[in-house]
Amino acid sequence: MKRSTLAKAAVMALAITVLAGGAAIAGKVRITGSGASFPFPIYSTWFKTYSRAHPGIIVDYQAKGSGAGIRDFINHTVDFAASDAAMNDKEIAQVKEGVQLLPMIAGEIVLSYNLEGVKELKLPRDVYPAIFLGKITRWNDPAIVRANPGVKLPDEPITVVRRADSSGTTFVFTTHLSAVSQEWKNGPGVGKTVKWPSSNKFVAAPKNDGVTATIRQTPGAIGYIEYGYAKMAGVPMALLENRSGRFIRPSIESGQAALANATIPADMRVWLPDPEGNGSYPIVTYTWMLFYKKYQDPKKAEILRDLVRFCLHDGQKMADRLGYIPLPANVVDIVEKASHNIR
Repeated sequence: MKRSTLAKAAVMALAITVLAGGAAIAGKVRITGSGASFPFPIYSTWFKTYSRAHPGIIVDYQAKGSGAGIRDFINHTVDFAASDAAMNDKEIAQVKEGVQLLPMIAGEIVLSYNLEGVKELKLPRDVYPAIFLGKITRWNDPAIVRANPGVKLPDEPITVVRRADSSGTTFVFTTHLSAVSQEWKNGPGVGKTVKWPSSNKFVAAPKNDGVTATIRQTPGAIGYIEYGYAKMAGVPMALLENRSGRFIRPSIESGQAALANATIPADMRVWLPDPEGNGSYPIVTYTWMLFYKKYQDPKKAEILRDLVRFCLHDGQKMADRLGYIPLPANVVDIVEKASHNIR
């Protein structure tokens, strides 16, 4: 056989290998995932660490937002997905292989702001919903001033920064707002996207990093982002009034206090819209990875189970420094047992 013919055959064989499930690329197994940006800082650290320890495996995760990740998962364009809003029954019914939801880490949603000279800002539970409803529009509003004696609040408009994409962070935030504000519940309501007030003082930005960057660049801005992003960016975070009437600073400790009484049901979907406890931070959530129960490639299923095991054990040790709340030991055991459904 001529050398050119051999070369063409080799190229054709490689093309067939790449097309056959997308798993084998240059002798490596590539695992693809997409979805939530909320856990991206810790997921990217986990996946890079795992890939370094397993040179034949590449885990490629794209932070597109929870809604996009669920769509990719339903459309079978990824091997797994991630979402801060656990898939609902209607979404799960569209996946013939079955779905295994696994809560992998927990975190807090904070209200970050850009106010020069304001080191600490307290927001009562009737005030921050009113800000996001467009009802409180200036920083020196009497309701904000009353909660912050001695703080010089500027006479300037509030710019609200919200998510532009379909977002699990938005889902968790609006779930909380609906729990503490009847007006919010009867208005925008709960969703990965909602109808925000029509105002030129509401600005949309994609993903958690986009919202964080917009807040930093916009004097007078406030927006909702994941605690880890706020911590890494060094942006201020408001103290929020919790269910017990105390103003709580976001931290690993206040997040753990909120999770202390959470029970994980069999379907792994648990919500904490307004947690009890004197020391509990009021906006906390688990975030999930989404797997098929049945994979065509048994090797890929085996790798995914091993990846979950790594994230549940070595991965949880990385949570604190990255601004996330590690799973309680009993939750780790429940999730690890459920991961055996990935076949």
